[in-house]
Amino acid sequence: MVSLIKVSKSVQRHPFHLVDPSPWPFVASLSAFFCTIGLVMYMHAYQGTNLVLFNSFFLLFLTMFVWWRDVIREATFEGHHTGIVQKGLRYGVFLFIISEILFFFAFFWAFFHSSLSPAIEIGSMWPPKGLNVLDPWQIPFLNTLILLFSGCTVTWCHHAIVSNYRTQAIISLATTVILAIIFTSFQIFEYNMADFRLSDGIYGSTFYMATGFHGFHVFVGTLFLLVCLVRVFKYQLTKQHHFGFEAAAWYWHFVDVVWLFLFVTIYWWGGC
Repeated sequence: MVSLIKVSKSVQRHPFHLVDPSPWPFVASLSAFFCTIGLVMYMHAYQGTNLVLFNSFFLLFLTMFVWWRDVIREATFEGHHTGIVQKGLRYGVFLFIISEILFFFAFFWAFFHSSLSPAIEIGSMWPPKGLNVLDPWQIPFLNTLILLFSGCTVTWCHHAIVSNYRTQAIISLATTVILAIIFTSFQIFEYNMADFRLSDGIYGSTFYMATGFHGFHVFVGTLFLLVCLVRVFKYQLTKQHHFGFEAAAWYWHFVDVVWLFLFVTIYWWGGC
């Protein structure tokens, strides 16, 4: 009788997921704090900053790996991600993307503040006098086509997963990852070929901060999609449970839209 009472108390009678205690939020916040400290020290040319940056970023990425590993385990093997939980996760990702939009809004604000009313110190013109800017119809336009095509392939993958076409899902998602790597490679090549740097006045600051942070988001999105590709191979994404991929697809479409704004404003309009 006592054992039956214990069993009945252990049965979950609600669809919500009560998360077990985890050390990863504290470790992630601590590593992010030291990443910030390391970046500030690096920008002020302190010695020993490379070691601080490497260790903090390594700890941050390691924490991301083990934390999301636990989330995948809870969703795939423990069955905690019910319909109600997935709905809450969708709200969370939506709010996260909203915060990312506001993040990039600050960079666009800085760009238009400086370009619509150029200061006399930069020749009262935009781009600043004596600065050789990049041609928007070369690598930037090619990267635009690559990202737009990757948005099509990730949508193809979503429809393939919903329709239970596993082979198409693998092909389309692998194509998306390859296109993302090509985009990043062209972006690095463009940075190496540019005649200006981050320290070259307000144009270099706004250009590299906006496009650089977008490149970082592309890198994160590539890792996100790569993890989803591995999960497709392991039969972990099904017709009913594939929220991890949905979150990656939403994030990737956000990256696409931000790049379109970057191309039209900073590369095209700002380079004329």
